[in-house]
Amino acid sequence: MTTLINTISSNLGYLKTMGVADAADILIVSFLIYQLFRLIRRTNTVRVAKGILILVFVLWLSGVLRLTMINFLLSRAVELGVIALVIIFQPELRRLLEKMGSTRSLLRFFGGDLQQMSMDTAITQTALACADMSAAKTGALLIFVRDNQLADPISTGTLVDATVSAELLKNLFFKNSPLHDGAVIIKDGRVAAAGCMLPMSGNMHLSRDLGMRHRAGIGISEQSDAVVVIVSEETGSISVAVDGMLKRHLSADTMETLLRKELIPDDTETSRRRGLLEWIRGKKHEE
Repeated sequence: MTTLINTISSNLGYLKTMGVADAADILIVSFLIYQLFRLIRRTNTVRVAKGILILVFVLWLSGVLRLTMINFLLSRAVELGVIALVIIFQPELRRLLEKMGSTRSLLRFFGGDLQQMSMDTAITQTALACADMSAAKTGALLIFVRDNQLADPISTGTLVDATVSAELLKNLFFKNSPLHDGAVIIKDGRVAAAGCMLPMSGNMHLSRDLGMRHRAGIGISEQSDAVVVIVSEETGSISVAVDGMLKRHLSADTMETLLRKELIPDDTETSRRRGLLEWIRGKKHEE
């Protein structure tokens, strides 16, 4: 008991010596560790991370047991592994750096409310359009831009710059429309471009019943942080792709909920504003 009290007292003594710089240092490191675990959890790197942990554990165990040869070989492997990790995690590292250099946080600070309301309307209209296109088995591929600006995919399509509406989306994906085969990219709550070409997924483990539209949607979600909505032309099924992961056979309401979770910050003020907008719309319908 005395040892425990002495340990606590010594730790409290360390806390008293902490300054603002020390606290900032701890917070920054904690944030980076959190982002690392979040990146591993949301991507297909979990098995690689487990392998690294096993390697580090064996390296430590070989040192404790004084297995000199094994420890030497594993030490050299770890040194070379740093370079290998940069190669393996190149897409994830690139995405992380793009997020660090993004202007989204500044936009949210200065004009977040207006942008958030535009995105709220865009999600509502997308859900309405997808419900109709699903019933009619009209193929659709919609890309919601987040931090990564997707300048290259946008440049491959036709610039639109229009307010998102269910009728506009249905017309763009109508089978006789010249732009129906490409993707519609929605940026800052507006239709930025249509008929855009996207990179195909390189994942060899995708289900064989997924067509080119689904593979393109998964591909852009692997290479960026975009949120992708896909409507199957064969079955009318609605899917959402995020970080290379595909959620299939969704209802329009479930899809709308997922989009709000991914694209709109969940805070009390947002919920209050959304409730006010719904109340105003209800009053207009009553009139």
